[in-house]
Amino acid sequence: MARKVSGVTLFNHVVRTYLYGALLFDRRGVRYDRELAFVAALLHDLGLVAAYQTPDERFEVDGADAARRFLREQRMPAERVEVVWDAIALHTSVGIATRKRPEVAMVFVGSGMDFTGSDLQQIPADALADILTAFPREGFKQGALDNILALCRDKPMSVLMHPFAEVGRRHLTDFPVPTVENLLLAAPFDE
Repeated sequence: MARKVSGVTLFNHVVRTYLYGALLFDRRGVRYDRELAFVAALLHDLGLVAAYQTPDERFEVDGADAARRFLREQRMPAERVEVVWDAIALHTSVGIATRKRPEVAMVFVGSGMDFTGSDLQQIPADALADILTAFPREGFKQGALDNILALCRDKPMSVLMHPFAEVGRRHLTDFPVPTVENLLLAAPFDE
């Protein structure tokens, strides 16, 4: 399903997400459900696929909801589906995802490694080379930036209080999303 609906750049990213997370967690001796981690990693960016986007939800929630529908159709048990939902919905939530189950944390860690390169030195050089050969980046940086800007343009309020809003403010003229400071100072209280 992930291969069918994603372009090569996005598909390679979701596979690298799993591989980086699995390598890191295996090296650290973390016990986790490999199937759940794999499914969550491969489906974690469905919210960037136009067919699964809603007008207002954050892309993480759109993706988690799409994965939930798909996995229910596959008759995955509800408690397992909810772990996948959490992993996808929280995969950009710094300070939260790593406090959840290992499968949830793994999607956060693996996607972060691929997005920012954080902790990439923890992956053995030969394994990293093998991963990048099998699943090359194919212009991932520009593709990710294009996806972020598309979300900011097409559904700007979905990035309210989200790190992507910074990208919208930097690149889009008249970006309508207020900052946290704007929201605080606009609160209707006399002080």
